[in-house]
Amino acid sequence: MNPNRKKDCILGNRDPGRRTDVSVESIVLRRVRLPLTVPYRLSYRTFESFEPIIAEVHGPDGRVGWGDGHISPGSSAETREGGWAICRDMASRIVGSQADDAIGDIAERIHMSKVAGSALITALEMLEEAPLLNVPEDIRLPLLAPVNGLEANEIEIEIEEKLAAGFRTFKVKVGKDVDADLARLAMIQKVVDDRAALRIDANRAYDQDQGCKFASSLDPTGVELFEQPCAAEDWDANAAVAETSNVALMLDEPICDLTDIEKAATIKGVGFCKLKLKRFGSLACLKQGLECVRNLGMDPVLGDGLGSEITNWMEASVAQTLIRNAGEFNGFLKASDRLFETPLRFEDGDLILPKGFVPRLDKQRLDRLTVEVAEFAAA
Repeated sequence: MNPNRKKDCILGNRDPGRRTDVSVESIVLRRVRLPLTVPYRLSYRTFESFEPIIAEVHGPDGRVGWGDGHISPGSSAETREGGWAICRDMASRIVGSQADDAIGDIAERIHMSKVAGSALITALEMLEEAPLLNVPEDIRLPLLAPVNGLEANEIEIEIEEKLAAGFRTFKVKVGKDVDADLARLAMIQKVVDDRAALRIDANRAYDQDQGCKFASSLDPTGVELFEQPCAAEDWDANAAVAETSNVALMLDEPICDLTDIEKAATIKGVGFCKLKLKRFGSLACLKQGLECVRNLGMDPVLGDGLGSEITNWMEASVAQTLIRNAGEFNGFLKASDRLFETPLRFEDGDLILPKGFVPRLDKQRLDRLTVEVAEFAAA
């Protein structure tokens, strides 16, 4: 991440259609635990729950903005304790100021925790009625579904159920054992039988040799892309895998600003970049990033599969005209509790945003799911 590039993006991409007269009167920060309906297995961790930081920013006349960010232990150098401390410090600094000034203050410090900073900035953007959150007409956005099963019988049952639910893109997690991963992928391809596209995700778990072996050995039938084989910081290893891969590579964790996108575009075999709101700092920067990926000849994929309903709604709103593949803003489907009074609508494989949709959070449910609170009020 280039701290100056991110700061400049946030400060230089303020939407002219926003409200500029909104003050920050109080802030409530919450650490929330969202139990999952089934464990979510990644190469580096199995999640039983998601634990986002949720920011609630109050302005005049009852106005409120929401933002959140999920720090995934093991995904980056950020820690949940560190992100919580930085978020509290940022909130204490900006309460009582104008929302515009508050965003500028956070942009100066977002390098300390991009997830905490993004949670606050997006809440402030909602408070300012950011036009990127407008839904001018009904929209349907196809979503991806993970394949969690490990054995042939459970894989078959799971895939048939998800096909019946309308999903047409599946994510297959790999990264523990190359031969076992290839065998499981082959089982999944056999069951899917070209009825859906497959995204394969190693979550940075392979070293270069393992990544090259897997990528050069996989059957490309029905496979859309191979995601993040090696460590985020090891660009050379990922480039080596991209050169040998039977399918296009997608970079995920290294993609945090425009500099990263530009670097990815120079690597032969990289055809996709995945963007997440919690890494880009603001709605406007996320939009600019998606446009940049396509302008440089790649395809963007958007979404945080570990995000709550708040993040997923915001990502879907930005995605309205900017992506043309299955969204990964599907974390809300994994949680056993929903946060909105009117939950995000899912139907036949699609997330549906009705015209004019503006969410309201279910405060009683949110209180039940909250494990820690910090409150700040203007003097």
